Amino acid sequence: MNFQLNLDTETVEHAHLSVATCVQPETTLRDLLVTLKEDRRGAALICEHGRLVGIITERDVLRLMAAGHMDLDGAVGSVMVRDPVTLARTDTVGKAISVMSEGGYRRIPIVDDQKRPVGMLKVSSVLHYLVEHFPQVVYTLPPTPDHATQKREGA
Repeated sequence: MNFQLNLDTETVEHAHLSVATCVQPETTLRDLLVTLKEDRRGAALICEHGRLVGIITERDVLRLMAAGHMDLDGAVGSVMVRDPVTLARTDTVGKAISVMSEGGYRRIPIVDDQKRPVGMLKVSSVLHYLVEHFPQVVYTLPPTPDHATQKREGA
C-alpha cells in the first residue's frame, strides 16, 4: 500500500489516540494544573454534561501568565478556548495532518457525533503513526531535503 493511499483511507483511530483529561468549566486553574501534572498531560478538554465545550493547553496557561491575567482561583471556563476544532474518529489521518498543519495545532480533540470526547490526537502520535507505517519514507529522508554541500567532503 502506498503512502498517500494510507493517509487518505486510514482513520485517526489508527494513529494512537491518547486518553483525554476532561474537567468541568467551574474547575479552578489551580486544580486544572494539578490534574494536568498528575495525568502527565499538556491539555485538558472542558466538558459539560459529557460534551466538549472547550479546551485549554499549557500554551494557553503560559500566555495568561505572561500577560499577567493568571488568577489561579478563577474558573477554567472563563479562559478556555471555546468550541475548539475537532475531528471525528472516522476522519482520515491525512485530514488530521492537514487540519493540524493549517491551524498550527499540536493537539486536536476527537469526538463522537454527540460531541463527546473519545480521545486526543497529538502531533507526536501522528509522527509515531508515520514512522510505523512508512519507515522507508521516514528513515531515508535527508535532514534537509534540498541540501547541497558547499565544500567538498572527505579527504
